Amino acid sequence: MAEEAVQEIKIEDDNIEEDFSNAFGDEEERESLHNIDEKKEDLKTHSKIRSNLCGTIIKLDTGYSKTTLQTTKEMVLDDLGLIHSGFVFGAADYAAAVAVNEPNVVIIGSRSKFLAPAKIDDLIEFEAKAKFEDSRKREIKVSGFINEVKIYEGVFQAIVLEQHIFKTKIKNAGRSYR
Repeated sequence: MAEEAVQEIKIEDDNIEEDFSNAFGDEEERESLHNIDEKKEDLKTHSKIRSNLCGTIIKLDTGYSKTTLQTTKEMVLDDLGLIHSGFVFGAADYAAAVAVNEPNVVIIGSRSKFLAPAKIDDLIEFEAKAKFEDSRKREIKVSGFINEVKIYEGVFQAIVLEQHIFKTKIKNAGRSYR
């Protein structure tokens, strides 16, 4: 009897699944969505970041950034096309760093809420607003949306260092970065 119930549920689930078989195709079309980085010349941080993994800058102002992340097959964790939340978090982290836009900004903490899942071929738009621009410490609020539906919200803490973190002596680190 239990097996019949499981089979019945499986049949119902099979009827509502989305077909992602054509979503794993044309790389060129997907890559073209990332060629929007017109504000990249104003960027002072994260110059070597891979936009296909962390996002593309759409808008950059003092204390503000808008970025997008086009989800791809490399981010998928199952057969239904669910995107691993680490890619969403990484893109939110990038949006936060871009909003600060200082050469030696380091994210030192965060609180995140994943409000809804992302799937393959979703375009996630992140908006980041930084506070405390006259201080070395910054707080950045980041929201992520798919088609105006909020899927992510987080608060990041950052610090702006005088030099690269690997060239900074950190108390009690017990590790050499040179």
